[in-house]
Amino acid sequence: MPARWIACLSFLLACAAAQAGEPVATVRVAFDRDGITATRVHGLADKATGRKVTAGDPVRIASISKLVTTLGVMRLVEAGKLDLDADVSGLLGWRLRNPAFPDTPITLRLLLSHRSSLTDGAGYWQTPLGGRLRDIVEDPHAWDSAHAPGTYFRYTNLNFPLVAQVMERATGERFDKLMERLVLRPLGIHGCFNWDRCDPATAARAVVLYDPDGKPVKDDNHGRKPDCPVTPASDGSCDLSRWRAGENGALFSPQGGLRISADGLVRIGRLLLGKGTLDGKRFLEPASLQAMVTPQWTYRPGNGETYEEDTGDVDKGFFCRYGLAVQTLATPEQGCRDDPFGDGVARVGHSGSAYGLQAGLWVDRKSGTGMVWFATGMPDEREGGKSAFSAVEEALAH
Repeated sequence: MPARWIACLSFLLACAAAQAGEPVATVRVAFDRDGITATRVHGLADKATGRKVTAGDPVRIASISKLVTTLGVMRLVEAGKLDLDADVSGLLGWRLRNPAFPDTPITLRLLLSHRSSLTDGAGYWQTPLGGRLRDIVEDPHAWDSAHAPGTYFRYTNLNFPLVAQVMERATGERFDKLMERLVLRPLGIHGCFNWDRCDPATAARAVVLYDPDGKPVKDDNHGRKPDCPVTPASDGSCDLSRWRAGENGALFSPQGGLRISADGLVRIGRLLLGKGTLDGKRFLEPASLQAMVTPQWTYRPGNGETYEEDTGDVDKGFFCRYGLAVQTLATPEQGCRDDPFGDGVARVGHSGSAYGLQAGLWVDRKSGTGMVWFATGMPDEREGGKSAFSAVEEALAH
């Protein structure tokens, strides 16, 4: 590790957001197939109370939620309730098509790998309680009219509310409850999508998310659950009994709303290392996990976008290999800058970035090791790094 990186890390972690641009909190947990090997934490989970962050505190982990959501999808595929390559229109109950390519079916595989030809141009999370996600995809701005489904990679959050909607229609269960049953509880994880299913003790330890100026922007809940865990109805009410299966898959934020601790994410990482087993128990078949980690798309000039258009982070080369909600790092292709570790190892996992949080879950399946990290109080752009990741993330990687 270069001496300047060591100096940078020491400086960053020694300051609890003394000035804009430095993290309010950082958590880094290393692990192997058997468990946690090292934990490093610094800073505050809640500035108002002075509560220090721990690796057991739940945090809104942003897009790492997509990987966890896909574990639920794969369990339903194994149970025969979902088919990765079937037209999702059958389960949605209405025809999902790119208006420019009306004869091309859209499948779960295309949604999960961001090759559906959907964009975030019409929004994705604003659908209120009682609203319909279908109204968003009927907006022409929701579609890439230049590329047919299956031909182009564009990282699109809207894909995952549609995935959640398909899951709800296949099971009749509310997405957050379904994920608790299929994934979180079987893996021994105290977590939840959008707070409703978390117990009070877990919610009381929430990590508050701050912007670069140190202002709270998410989960400043004062030690309890929020009054409304979802986007309220148009009249301002929050009666969750209004939920209807397959009406609004965005309600519990499958694309980014998972609250989970770093220690909880370690269990996801160990599952990836264990080829679908954790602590000796089979959770997914090896073939299902392999389907997730196998790239469905590898960047070549002209076949996709290498950054997320929905955020202010437009540093190209961040996404270069992508499976079913699983990124692969260190892509040996000109224009790719997806190696925060700087060692050329093809780790798999997922990144997260939203509301001042930058996060990662990465495993080296060959060596049997992995790492989880997150930092709060960060800018939208990943700044200062040698790679497309931020300098703070690169420091946490070492």
